[in-house]
Amino acid sequence: MRASLIQIAVDEGESVESRRRRVSSLVREQAGADLVVLPELWTTGAFAYEEFGTEAEPLEGPTYEAMAKAASDAGVWLHAGSIPERDPEGPLYNTSLVFSPSGDLVAAYRKIHRFGFDKGEAVLMGAGRELVTVRLPGTTVGVATCYDLRFPELFRGLVDAGAETLVVPAGWPERRRAHWTLLAQARAVENQAFVLACGTAGTHAGVPQAGHSIVVDPWGEVLAEAGAVEEVLTVDFDPAKVATTREQFPALKDRVLGLEPPHTF
Repeated sequence: MRASLIQIAVDEGESVESRRRRVSSLVREQAGADLVVLPELWTTGAFAYEEFGTEAEPLEGPTYEAMAKAASDAGVWLHAGSIPERDPEGPLYNTSLVFSPSGDLVAAYRKIHRFGFDKGEAVLMGAGRELVTVRLPGTTVGVATCYDLRFPELFRGLVDAGAETLVVPAGWPERRRAHWTLLAQARAVENQAFVLACGTAGTHAGVPQAGHSIVVDPWGEVLAEAGAVEEVLTVDFDPAKVATTREQFPALKDRVLGLEPPHTF
């Protein structure tokens, strides 16, 4: 299976519409890949909080339309990163969109863990409630977003739902880049799954981004890692390695905690 992670630079001075056109072109250039992944909130920048409200769009808005066409034109499965979604009957959400090679929306995931510690995203956006997996030819993808990476129970839930490949778009800051790499490897090892983590380059509202998108195999080995600037990270991996790893080292079968409801004394 071939995956292309498009590590987009989100810098001030470029309009959302211009970036949308540029990203659509980058997706089309990945024809021949099986799965293409974009970062979190690439239309606005993950730290451009003041733009969330002004640039928020309905689920089937202009980004939806552009990404559906790009996926269809390229003939790829597209995890289109996330957008600030405006729910007409509720708050904003940080929502990921996944499209089939025919351009159909097959899944939408509203980010469960909001970052900000009572500021920024944590107060401007609502929290998602549902885990999301998507069945692709050859592998089942579990969907998470950025700050979710710090919460292993979410990924365990995705594995329990059948996930073998964990896809994590992000807008991760440079000052915590060591955590990004460490957590991506940890989620791969503990869940015996591939992790495809796609970040952004550039600077979001004065916050330098980590870049360093990364693909990790079920043993925790780094198969590919980007640098700090905009680039496309393409890697071939064998989804069958998940089943082989889980068979050869069946740690998931030895789980005890979390399988039964806790007792209160």
